[in-house]
Amino acid sequence: MSKKNITEQVKSSFPWLIMILMSSVTFVGILSELMPSGVLPLMMDDLNISEVQTGNLVGYYAIASAIFAIPLISLTMPFNRKHLLLLLLGGFAVSNIVAGLVHDYTIIIGLRVIGGICAGVMWPMIAAYGMRLVDAEHHGKAIAVIMAGTTLGISIGMPIMTSIGNDYGWRTEFIGLGVFIILIAIVSALVLPSIPGEKLTKSSSPFALLKIPEVLIILMLTLLGVVAHYGVYVYITSLVEDIQLAGGVESALLFFGIGSLISVLIAIKYTDKYLRLLTIAMFGLIIISMVIFLLFGGTTGMGHFAFFLWGVSFGPLVTLLQAAVSRQVETAKDVATSVQSSVFNLSIMIASSLGGLLLGIYAPSSLIYLAIGLSVPGIIISVLSKKALT
Repeated sequence: MSKKNITEQVKSSFPWLIMILMSSVTFVGILSELMPSGVLPLMMDDLNISEVQTGNLVGYYAIASAIFAIPLISLTMPFNRKHLLLLLLGGFAVSNIVAGLVHDYTIIIGLRVIGGICAGVMWPMIAAYGMRLVDAEHHGKAIAVIMAGTTLGISIGMPIMTSIGNDYGWRTEFIGLGVFIILIAIVSALVLPSIPGEKLTKSSSPFALLKIPEVLIILMLTLLGVVAHYGVYVYITSLVEDIQLAGGVESALLFFGIGSLISVLIAIKYTDKYLRLLTIAMFGLIIISMVIFLLFGGTTGMGHFAFFLWGVSFGPLVTLLQAAVSRQVETAKDVATSVQSSVFNLSIMIASSLGGLLLGIYAPSSLIYLAIGLSVPGIIISVLSKKALT
C-alpha cells in the first residue's frame, strides 16, 4: 500500500491511536519543561546553587521556546514531519538524560536551552502535523486530543515525577523521563504516518500572518487568557495559604486537575462546532472562580469548588487558541501555530513577572483581581469576534 493510500485511510476515520501517541509527546514535553519546579530543594542541595538559579532552569527553557519557535518552524517547514518529530524527541531525551548525569550547572543550563528549543518547534508543529492527518471538520478535535497531553502532564504526570524525584533522587527522575521519551520515539518511528514538509511562501510567512486582523485578535486573546491564568497558577501556593484551603495545595491541585480533565473531554467533543462559545465560557468561568475565591474562598467546600471551576476554564486554553489561529490559514499551519505558541510562552513569562511583582507589594488577592481584570476584556473580545472564532 502506498504512503498516499495510508494517509487517506487514516483520514477516513478519526485516528485515535495515532492522536493518543501524539498526545504522549506533549505529555513528556510539558514534563521536560516543568520537572525542576517539583524538585527544587533536591537540585539546590546537589548542585550547590540558589533557589533563584534552580528556578531559572525552568525560565531558560521557556525563553528558548519563545525565542526560537518562529524562526525554526519557518526554517524546518520543508522537512518531513515525522522525521522532524523524531529529531525533536531525540533532543528531549538527550537533554534530560545528560542533565541527570552531569554535575556542572552551566552545562545543565545549556541542556535546558536545547530542550527549550526542541519544545519551541514541537508545540506548534505537532498540532499542525495532527491536523494534516484528519479531515478539516476534525481539526479542532485533533488539536484537543494532542494537547490533552499537557493537561495530563500537569495534573497527573508532575505529581508522579515529583514523587519519583523525592524517593529516588532528581537525577533518576530526569534519566527516567529521557528513557521514556526514547520509548515513545521508537513507537512513533514504527506507527506515525510519513508526511512531507511544505514550502514557505511570502503569503504564509510570520510577517504576513501578523497582517491578518483575526490573527491579531487571537494573539490578544492568548495574551489575556494566559496572563490571567498563569498569573495566579504560578503562585497557587500563596493563594491556598491566603484562603486557608483545607487539604492544602495538594487538595487544590486535585480539584483543579479534575476540572481540567473534564474540560479537555468537552473540548475534544465540541471544539470544531462551538469554538467561540467555548472561548467565551473559558473566560467566564475564570471570572466566576476568582469571584468565589474573593467572596467565599475560606468557606468549607467553596474554595475547592472554585479550584474545580478554574480547572474547567484552564483545561482547553491551548486547544481553543491553537484551533482558532489554525483556521485563519489554509497552508503552513505550523507557522500560524508557532506565532501563537511564541505569544503563549512570552505571556507565561509576563504572568510570572507581573504576578511576582504584585505579590511582593500586595496580598495574594491582588492576583485574583489581575485575573478578573484581564478576563473581562477577554470575554468581551470573544463575544464580538465572530469571524476570528468561527
